[in-house]
Parts: sequence; structure tokens; C-alpha cells
Amino acid sequence: MTHRVNWLGKPTELAGPALKKGDKAPSDFSLVGNDMVSMQGSELRGKPRILLAAPSLDTPVCDAEARRFNEGAVKIPGVWVLVVTVDLPFAQKRWCGAAGVERVRAYSDYRDRSFGSAYGVLAPGLALLARAVFVVDADDIIQHAEYVPEVASEPDYEAALEAARGIA
Repeated sequence: MTHRVNWLGKPTELAGPALKKGDKAPSDFSLVGNDMVSMQGSELRGKPRILLAAPSLDTPVCDAEARRFNEGAVKIPGVWVLVVTVDLPFAQKRWCGAAGVERVRAYSDYRDRSFGSAYGVLAPGLALLARAVFVVDADDIIQHAEYVPEVASEPDYEAALEAARGIA
């Protein structure tokens, strides 16, 4: 299924499925942590989590989003928060240290964009991930999915955090 978002006002098609509440969360992907260690999506099974897809942590909106979820996650024990970009792991590590972000774990999809394709957030023409938020419960069912219609806009924080409180 093809779906799209606006990228600075320009309609942009995304590769992969348009996931929605009630769907099984994909686990067939791999990511790289800022310690350069690979993580398979299957390692997240059974863990309540918020997954943030974003273009780059080095942009103002992505920076604000990760910081806001970092603050909100402190109030929701037991829920993992991961931000996934195609930034190189070294850049993510630098950003996390400079931003003082401790609750949000940054992972990179730079190698094969498999997360982007699995979650339907890959903008192939740009080789970047669109902005989206997924809240997944311990049964690996998506309880909240938001593809932010304009990539330069922030997500609905309260809706995502409310869904996360429901899975904690």
C-alpha cells in the first residue's frame, strides 16, 4: 500500500505498509546502536515501547521531539523509547550526549533502511525516514500509530504518551 506525507509542503510517497492501531508490530528489521552494535527487531518483542521515526536528530523538530519524549518517558516506567533515524551512529551518540537525553535510545537505520520499510516511514527518493510515532504493547500490537502529515511538524505528544500510559 502506498501512502504519503508532505515533506516541506511537497507530497512524498513512503515505502512500506501504512500501519495502524491493532496491527502486529513488524520485527523483521535491524538497527545499529550508537555503540555500533546491531540490534534485531525481534529483540524488542514483548517490550512495551514507543518507536519514533524521524529524519535527523540534528534538525530542530527532531531535537524537540526526542527531548519531549525523553521528559514524558520518565513518567512511564517500563516503557522503552527508541528514536530511529538514518543518522550515522556517531552523530547520534554526539547528539545524545549534548542533549542530555537518557531515556530515549537512539538507533540508526543507515545500513539498509529495513526499519523504514517495515514501518512504512521510508521516503525512498530522499533516503530518509518520515516523522512517525508508534506505541506498541507487550503483546507486540500497535496501540497508537501516527504518520505526521507534514514532516516539519511535531507529533501529537499527548495522544502518544496517553497510549503509552495504557501499556505500562
